[in-house]
Amino acid sequence: MIRIQDSRLRWFGPICLFLFGNIFFRLSFWLTSPPRALAHSALVGLGAGMLFWQLNRWVARRIQHRFPGLERTQQRLLMVLLLAPLLVNLAIFSRYTLHILLGSRPTLWMGLVDYVTSFGIQLFYFVVYFSIYEGIYVLQQWRQTYLEKEVLIKQQWQTRFNSLKSQVNPHFLFNSLNSLSALIDESPVQASQFVDELSTMYRYLIQANDQELTQLSTELTFIESYAHLLQTRHGAGVRVSITVPDTYLSYSLPPLTLQLLVENAVKHNIVLADQPLVIDISTTDEGHLQVRNNLQRKTGQVASNGVGLTNIVAKYQMLTGTSIIVREEDNHFTVLLPLLSNPVTQSV
Repeated sequence: MIRIQDSRLRWFGPICLFLFGNIFFRLSFWLTSPPRALAHSALVGLGAGMLFWQLNRWVARRIQHRFPGLERTQQRLLMVLLLAPLLVNLAIFSRYTLHILLGSRPTLWMGLVDYVTSFGIQLFYFVVYFSIYEGIYVLQQWRQTYLEKEVLIKQQWQTRFNSLKSQVNPHFLFNSLNSLSALIDESPVQASQFVDELSTMYRYLIQANDQELTQLSTELTFIESYAHLLQTRHGAGVRVSITVPDTYLSYSLPPLTLQLLVENAVKHNIVLADQPLVIDISTTDEGHLQVRNNLQRKTGQVASNGVGLTNIVAKYQMLTGTSIIVREEDNHFTVLLPLLSNPVTQSV
């Protein structure tokens, strides 16, 4: 559709501009001149009009290619201003040369008055050329930006929905309550501690869903509670080690990122006392948060809703424009998360 409209514009635009210019700028010439002079004027006007429409269209496209996007509109306009004298004079002298070749102009110089008049007319045409193509380009860029914004908003709501689904996990809650039921008879003290950790965890889950970023210190506190629940359920089968320098604790990341990674590690790997799953949370020299676990995959298919890493990738892309790094090597699964220096007001 855009190509068809552009093709029509390239054909009908010069004709409309020719008619407009002659009606409003040269009407007296058309009412008083002999047929031969009118024929020459029409031939030169339409021929040069077609030629310079194509030339200025090409120049406009090249400038847009060199300085793309809405944010570089000022640079494109500056380039147009710099090229205006050259292109306008080229149009003037090209038309005058055609008139000389047709024999409708007897001298090699048009005179100052004719030059100024021609300059004003060709400058007007030049403004029309670039106004049309720059206007079309800006409108297309605005539409693209608007559509991208709409897509990001939809992704944001979808990500929040997926995050909520991963938080309110009936299966996890069912297992936690079973563990609690067993602890009540075996160890009332441990059961009480279990309830406190479970309460802390679900309080964080509910409140974190309304935040875009959370401090690493808060996320690590939550993971400690989460790890306590896992260790209560799996005993020595799960080991969670956290080694993060204090200098990184004020950094931020999307909430529940670590919970999703730890949950995925437990879901997809064997968890036994004589074959423990070891999850290490640390930082790298490059300033990434590293979540690493040994690989001991379960045999058979593991039920998964596909939220995990997809959710984390979507959050980082949506909120920060950065990407996470996922590696699988040396019998270990590693995820590197960029840490952000944005200050976060904590409400949890």
